[in-house]
Amino acid sequence: MIETRLLKQFVAVAEELHFNRAAERLHMAQPPLSQAIRKLESAVGAPLFVRTNRSVTLTAAGVAFLVTARSTLRALEEGVAQTRRVAEGIEGHLTLTFINIAPYAALLRALRGFRHASPGISFTMVEATTQEQVIALEQGRADIGFMRTPGTSVPHLRLATVSSEPIVVALPAGHRLEAAPTIALELLKHDAFVASPRTLGKGFHDQLLSLCHAAGFVPNIVQHGRQMQTLIALVAAGFGVALLPASLTTSARTDVVFRPLQVDASDALSRLDLFMAWNETRASAIRDRLIQAVLETLPSP
Repeated sequence: MIETRLLKQFVAVAEELHFNRAAERLHMAQPPLSQAIRKLESAVGAPLFVRTNRSVTLTAAGVAFLVTARSTLRALEEGVAQTRRVAEGIEGHLTLTFINIAPYAALLRALRGFRHASPGISFTMVEATTQEQVIALEQGRADIGFMRTPGTSVPHLRLATVSSEPIVVALPAGHRLEAAPTIALELLKHDAFVASPRTLGKGFHDQLLSLCHAAGFVPNIVQHGRQMQTLIALVAAGFGVALLPASLTTSARTDVVFRPLQVDASDALSRLDLFMAWNETRASAIRDRLIQAVLETLPSP
């Protein structure tokens, strides 16, 4: 192995073509520098300099090795600088997983602001269900997830609320309760429901079941859909009604009617949270910068 110190000493001599001047440049005595060059030549297996009483010149091997030495030192300096930028959270890569975040304008603004302020950070964006995100965070395949509550305790998973919104009822156009300004959930006990499967998000699924249980019935779930937009489509097609986040009511449709629930506004079950999640056992300065930026930018939920 050739030490970096030897490469720096060789470059100094090659550029100065004078051992005394190179030694002064390196802040060392001339004899140890001469010894270092002989050690380097022994390691390389070829003379790098032609020395006379009047001059020092590079051999053909020395000219070739100078290119290598400069390139190696430059690559090392660039690598160290990049490592420092990554350690400081200035440069690197983040993998984000998310459910449908299109309705959450404040979160999108926070992400856009971070990207603008951090051009040295690249992103991989992966749309995934809450359960898929939990697994990705546990396995280190994702840095941050935007998800619903996992519904179960997950060791080392940190959650921060980034949005909280009411749950609404989606009814097919022409439903008997379409004209009602708000809907008491118990009035839907005989209706068919469409919902996302529990395997994709235990927390959200169980919260909707708990809402119905509190209203005195067990919902008759007849169809499942992975995405919220799929559930809206199933409602429009008349398969059933659905309990959905209020942010989806911004979609302009004539075949689906959204109505607020008649619930106590303080009832936690009647609100749906969006969380930012990360694995606290996996340290990352870049990730922590994004977490801080999001939390500072978002309004209090």
